Amino acid sequence: MRTFALILSVFAVIAAGSASGQALVLKDGNRIFSSEFSLQDGKIVRTIQIGEQKATSVVDKRNIDSLEWPYPAELTESSDLLAKGKTEEAIAVLKKGRDFFENFEGIEGNWYIDIYFAYIEALNQGGKFDDVVKSLPALRALQLTEAQKMRLRIIQLDIERQTTSDYVSIIAEAQGILKETDDSAIGASLWAMIADVHARKKEWDKALLAYLRIPVFFGTQMQRVPEAELNAAKALIHMKRYEDAGSFLSRIIESYPGSQVADAATKENAAISGMKNVAEEEVAAATDGKAGEAKPAESEAAKPAAAAPKA
Repeated sequence: MRTFALILSVFAVIAAGSASGQALVLKDGNRIFSSEFSLQDGKIVRTIQIGEQKATSVVDKRNIDSLEWPYPAELTESSDLLAKGKTEEAIAVLKKGRDFFENFEGIEGNWYIDIYFAYIEALNQGGKFDDVVKSLPALRALQLTEAQKMRLRIIQLDIERQTTSDYVSIIAEAQGILKETDDSAIGASLWAMIADVHARKKEWDKALLAYLRIPVFFGTQMQRVPEAELNAAKALIHMKRYEDAGSFLSRIIESYPGSQVADAATKENAAISGMKNVAEEEVAAATDGKAGEAKPAESEAAKPAAAAPKA
């Protein structure tokens, strides 16, 4: 009976690991399922339950041939969190995945590069500018696919957007990349960048339209939608369309409960509570009035020299 129970116990461990589809494939052909090992101080520790006893051993990384690992849960979970406006939580999930797969860097079937890339993109989306810049050298050193090289190009362009005022060149390059690809993820990233440039230039109408392109034309990229919607609402506020912005913000608060995006929308909504839309003519008149105040000082200096009369 003890022998039969032992067999059942070992079989249960194998079955549990097999069901998850996650395993280390050793060079001798054997598999160590995810339920059988853990990472402790950078070491791969294998634990086998034999009846009531546990036997542990350290697995030498050099004996691992490959990883048999389906699409990581961290990538799915982080995308879901970003789609709910929970950027900080998504970054934490991806960091955990990065730390795990880093232990198997260089082994076939490892998801380290994919996880690391998603982590950097989430940092960038979350405005963690310094962390992105610090991580770029390590990212460039990895063996990237052509698609990942394109995504890296976009990250680098976004860094330029935040460190330079040459907005014309940035928008031109972004539009050039858009012509090179029909990848929706890349498109959503680029339109977010173009919208931010217009916002920096205080071109609120152009910023609004660019932000809204993301939910309208790139709705499948759900991780980009909450931030785009929040920024579109902020553009409406700058355009003094307070009632329209309030409706937008209320929907964001309802759509993404418990998220950083919802928290930001709540603060924005409180700041404009009860305010009415200002007619476009009034906004234009106020703008012209302010510009007019500066014109007298500029007019004399800006006037071209009078042409000499012809003989």
